[in-house]
Amino acid sequence: MRIAVTGGAGFIGSHYVRTLLDGGYQGYENAHVTVLDKLTYAGLRVNLPAAHPRLDFVQGDICDRALLRRVLPGHDAVVHFAAESHVDRSVRDADVFTRTNVGGTQALADICLEAGVPRMVHVSTDEVYGSIPEGSWTEESPLLPNSPYAASKAAADLMVRAYWRTHGLNVSVTRCSNNYGPYQHPEKLVPLFVTHLLEGLPLPLYGDGRNVREWMHVDDHCRAVQLVLTEGEAGEIYNVGGGEELTNLDVTARLLDLCGADPSVVRRVADRKGHDLRYSLDGTKLRDTLGFTPRIGFAQGLAETVEWYRAHPRWWRTAKYGRSGGSGPAHRQGRPAMAPRAAVGSAR
Repeated sequence: MRIAVTGGAGFIGSHYVRTLLDGGYQGYENAHVTVLDKLTYAGLRVNLPAAHPRLDFVQGDICDRALLRRVLPGHDAVVHFAAESHVDRSVRDADVFTRTNVGGTQALADICLEAGVPRMVHVSTDEVYGSIPEGSWTEESPLLPNSPYAASKAAADLMVRAYWRTHGLNVSVTRCSNNYGPYQHPEKLVPLFVTHLLEGLPLPLYGDGRNVREWMHVDDHCRAVQLVLTEGEAGEIYNVGGGEELTNLDVTARLLDLCGADPSVVRRVADRKGHDLRYSLDGTKLRDTLGFTPRIGFAQGLAETVEWYRAHPRWWRTAKYGRSGGSGPAHRQGRPAMAPRAAVGSAR
């Protein structure tokens, strides 16, 4: 069994790969894994084993069709995590999101067909649905994305659907709620706030903090992806809902408590343009057809995540400040080098 994983050095992709290599998915204990990752700021080679007999690592761009033609033949499946995923960055500059998320997904679908790859899972997001004031989205809900990031993922979802319908590509789509856990880049809400608290920095919270998100531990998400890979049907979409909805204020309060910090460190900042108020997924289909339920409650998972960041300062300083691990002037002055871009508490 040979599995190609795009974006496998990123947060969610690397968790999936490490679990595969550790024999964590039944029937795939001996699977050989090929990771294709461009190693942008959000993908780190250290997120994966330096060497493993069942791992091949290829640094490259999913938009590079010549590279895909060299890498994909002979694989039994492709699990497609690779994407530009930070909403704030998409608001500032949408070009790379369109190129990677739409064009890259199309290139991947084309070469999967050309190379005869039997199976593909496209990993998407709940943000493609937009914002919902009450109730929850089903897989039949309309796509109403409100950020360039969400629009690029919605376009990618429709692209793979078209390749299934037109060309018979054996592809399923997963749409997951907010993830958290170890190895998440410190531009996202949970690791940004945790690392700020560990450094004694204030927490920049968007607006009134009442935006509601549904949270899922990365391990549960990856289990769902694997379940869809092995048992999902071609052309089908599966919502992967965490089932635990909290406002950003609630999450902030929990992080303050876990880090022993005072609420006075919270700083309200101007809200994001087009900031969605609430996300909520109906996970009935995945539960009833494939038997999926999350295992890790938010309270337990969040506490364990905080402890992981507390125990791995070298990793998060490198991710947050660059290869120097925070030795540059910005760090010495007590402010992260990436703060102007991401210190606004994005919930994704």
